[in-house]
Amino acid sequence: MNEATGTRIVVDGDACPVKKEIAETARVFGVPVVLVSSYDHLLQAEEGVAVVKVDRSDQSADLYIANHIHRGDVVVTQDYGLAALALAKACHVISFRGRLLRNEDIDFLLDSRHHAAKARRSGKYGKGPRKLLDADRSFFQHKLTKLLTELQENVHL
Repeated sequence: MNEATGTRIVVDGDACPVKKEIAETARVFGVPVVLVSSYDHLLQAEEGVAVVKVDRSDQSADLYIANHIHRGDVVVTQDYGLAALALAKACHVISFRGRLLRNEDIDFLLDSRHHAAKARRSGKYGKGPRKLLDADRSFFQHKLTKLLTELQENVHL
């Protein structure tokens, strides 16, 4: 954990397209990163970044994260179920695209996820998320930087 803030960045690493941006930003702030991923993904630990491997079952990474996060951690995920659990533990949650998820948003997002899953079961498929562009990566890094700056500034309050 960061000595000043007590913050770690915990990443749902299996499908995370912004691992490099997370590691770079975390190093600037001296915040440790924990990448949680199944054994199927080849992730390497590096300076400031620890890798935790879990089995390949569907929710293993999410369950590991939910059981190991603490108040004040930053959780990076696209999974709204995991986001809801993290918010309930007073964590900060940011999506891979830089959207800060808040308690006020989570019910709507979970409901949207439920309706989309229901539509898929009935044979209706959407296009899926658009490709992540360099501008999206920059936006994510900007939002993560802003969040870590705010957390660092609020330590002294």
